[in-house]
Amino acid sequence: MSQEPWTVLRLLEWTTDFFRKHGSDSPRLDAEVLLAHARECSRMELYTAFNEEPAEPQRVAFRELVRRRGEGVPVAQLVGFKEFYSLKFRVDEHVLIPRPETEHLVVEALDLCKSDFAGTDPIRIADVGTGSGAIAVALAKHADKAKLTAIDISEPALEIARWNATHHEVDDRIEFVQGDLLDALDDQAAFELICSNPPYVSEDEYEELSESVRLYEPVEALVSGPTGTETIQRLIDQASGRLVSGGALLIELSPMIATRCLEMLQSSDGFTDARLVKDLAGHQRLLVGRRR
Repeated sequence: MSQEPWTVLRLLEWTTDFFRKHGSDSPRLDAEVLLAHARECSRMELYTAFNEEPAEPQRVAFRELVRRRGEGVPVAQLVGFKEFYSLKFRVDEHVLIPRPETEHLVVEALDLCKSDFAGTDPIRIADVGTGSGAIAVALAKHADKAKLTAIDISEPALEIARWNATHHEVDDRIEFVQGDLLDALDDQAAFELICSNPPYVSEDEYEELSESVRLYEPVEALVSGPTGTETIQRLIDQASGRLVSGGALLIELSPMIATRCLEMLQSSDGFTDARLVKDLAGHQRLLVGRRR
C-alpha cells in the first residue's frame, strides 16, 4: 500500500496539531509561517499549493524548524523577522519580539502627530527602549514630519534597530543612542513626544511566563524589578524635564500595574491630564500624560 503523500496541506494539518499539543497560542499560523519560510514563498502562496509535495530539501528544512519550535523557540526567531504595523522587522535573541498590543501605542502617537502637533516641523519624538526599532520605524514611516531619537541600553539591540531603519529607508530621520532611558541624551534635547514600551514585568511575574519567552527573549527588556513599576517611575521622573510644554508621554504597560502607574503620573509635578487608554481587548494598556 502506498503511503499518503506529504503535500503542503497534509504538512500544515499535521504540524498544526503538533504545535497545538505543545501549547502554541497560534498553531496554524506558526505552521504556515514556518512552511512558507522553508519553501521561500509567502503564506498566501501556500493556499494555491495545497496539493503540491515540497521537495526533499524543503521538507528537511521544515522538519528542523518544527523541531525547534516544539522545543519552544519563538517563530519570529526561527525565521528572523516579525511583522509589526504591516512592516516586516528583523529580530533575534537580543531584542524583544514586537507584540500586536504595542501597535496601539503607535496609533496613539500618530493621532497626536496629526492633531496636537500638526503644525510642528519637525515633530521630535524619542522612542525609549527601542529594541528592534519597531515603534521608531513605524512612526517614521507614517509621520513625514517626525524626527526620531531611538534609545536602548543594548548595543546589539541597536544594531538590529539600525538595520530595520535602513531596510525601511527611514534611517535618515532616526538617530540611535545607546544609554539607560534618557540619561545619555544631550542636555538640550527636548521632544514633543516621548514613547516607550519599557520593561514592566515584575520579578515574580517573570517566573510565570512561558519558556518560549523566558529562555529566548532578553530578560532586561522584560523585567523592571520587584513590582514592575520601577522603570516606568524612572522614565516619568526623567521625561518631565525632556518634554516641551504641552508635550506628551506615552508608555505601554501591563493592565495589572495600570492603576499604580496612573497614580505615579498624577503625583508628578511635571505632568497634567494623566489618563489610561484601553486597547482593543478592553485592557488598560497605555499611560498618557501632558507636560505642564
